[in-house]
Amino acid sequence: MSDAPARDDDPPELRGYEPHEDRPLRSPTLLRVMRVTIVLGVIGLIVPGVYATLALQARTAAVVCARLVSAETLGVDPVTRFEIVGPAGPSWYCYARGFDGREVLVRALGLIPG
Repeated sequence: MSDAPARDDDPPELRGYEPHEDRPLRSPTLLRVMRVTIVLGVIGLIVPGVYATLALQARTAAVVCARLVSAETLGVDPVTRFEIVGPAGPSWYCYARGFDGREVLVRALGLIPG
């Protein structure tokens, strides 16, 4: 038995309980496997969401840029790019590419184009 006296306010299930101080409840290998599984699960939840968000922004920027370029000029190709360092800071940028290959900035579309 335990050297600690049983207290009256302990529930009946815990009377006579002795903690396992000499060894851990789970092995280090099992703990490592659990940690790796949890990290992979969190990554599996976050990465698809980030990918879907970026893909949606790219499609939206391309559609908005195509409408802007077609409204202003004819016969040029719309080009959209996300630039971290640009004239308006980090943003999606819409360019019009002419026949000679030069690109003219049409407009900055912002971080969330729309």
